[in-house]
Amino acid sequence: MMVRDRASAALGMVVEKDEPGEAIVGMTVREDMTNGFAITHGGLVFALADTAFAIACNEDERVTVAAGADITFLKSTRAGQTLTARAVRRTVVGRTGVYDVTVTDETGDVVAEFRGRSLTTNRSAVEPGNATE
Repeated sequence: MMVRDRASAALGMVVEKDEPGEAIVGMTVREDMTNGFAITHGGLVFALADTAFAIACNEDERVTVAAGADITFLKSTRAGQTLTARAVRRTVVGRTGVYDVTVTDETGDVVAEFRGRSLTTNRSAVEPGNATE
């Protein structure tokens, strides 16, 4: 999945851990990732958390997508800082899962807390015409 994820690549995200139910993704904040107040744009913090969530919930050949997500921003960051998102599976019941993602800065301070809800589809990521194209 990440090999084809051009958005995450364009943002400079680096996958540090990719295991079933858990993922860690890092990103250095660039000047072009800041808003009019010179702080990291919240949408990009969300994107980092969402990428870690996507990796954690895509555990097998079935395509799993987000059914919803919420984020709470706790601390602002600026260009030059490194953010790390750690996603952890909380529960999976049937085709629905709940995952928590904590985003921290390079000092370990919590920047944001994200909760994602996943839905596993019947599509295979390895079959032609599905998620591989």
